Amino acid sequence: MTQTTPDLAARPEQDPQHSGRLFFIVWAWLFGLSALSWLVAYFGISGIPRWSLITVFMIAKAVLIVAVFMRLAWERLALVFAIVAPLLALIAFISALNFESAYIHSQRSNYQGGPTSP
Repeated sequence: MTQTTPDLAARPEQDPQHSGRLFFIVWAWLFGLSALSWLVAYFGISGIPRWSLITVFMIAKAVLIVAVFMRLAWERLALVFAIVAPLLALIAFISALNFESAYIHSQRSNYQGGPTSP
């Protein structure tokens, strides 16, 4: 009697199931990041540190949501294209606008004959 092995290619690959524990941990992290963002406003932090902290917390929450709830953490290339590529493009656009605004400011100063208020 010969024993045949089942063809592994014929079986569809199953989607990985995750325990509820992972989702509770992610919800706890999201709650903690939201609390930290709220504390930044509560303690009256202002200026660049305020907006930097709020932006960091916002990006961290977005990464958690996209990676776990949209299941992109298990598809690395999709995660890169969904998070890293737009973030790099945003940084490039902001840098370009910053250089352009500095150029326009210097041209206005030269044309009007003195410093101008922003």
